[in-house]
Amino acid sequence: MTDMYQNVSSQMDPFKKLASYIPGFSGYVERQNRRDADKLVRTTVARRFEELWKRTSNLQADLVNAGKIEYVDDLEKAALQLRTFIDKISTAARGYSGLFDAVKINEKELEQLYNFDLAFFDLAEQVSHALDNVEASLADDTALPAAIRNVTTLGCQAVETYNRRSEAFTGSGK
Repeated sequence: MTDMYQNVSSQMDPFKKLASYIPGFSGYVERQNRRDADKLVRTTVARRFEELWKRTSNLQADLVNAGKIEYVDDLEKAALQLRTFIDKISTAARGYSGLFDAVKINEKELEQLYNFDLAFFDLAEQVSHALDNVEASLADDTALPAAIRNVTTLGCQAVETYNRRSEAFTGSGK
């Protein structure tokens, strides 16, 4: 995630570069760049999970077409978890509701923040593989329920990870 921050920082216009020499203003510019990077990360994560959500919806249609209607509600639970995560991460205010203003973040905390963000990308990969497993299990009534439960569990983990990320810096979970 440091690359995203550096990318945003390197694209400063000349005015911001000049103003960064004004005492105190550089901190403002840095916070703004962190907000921009945070928004970029969250937009990318939301886009990836949106693709996974659409894929989940397509699998529900595949279940209906295969006459396996009894599994559609189970897969809908997974789709709802993914949609909840997408809505939370994509509608949060830049910097997670002023996270960079309300809480002073040092390097250690910033590293923790980036670890949460990396976890979102890892979870997206896990969900993708879990959906592969659901797709491969469409013809196997014994494996299908477990494959669907795995997607639901990963969707719950995404929501919980988002909540823990926010709680870690606001102290609201303590």
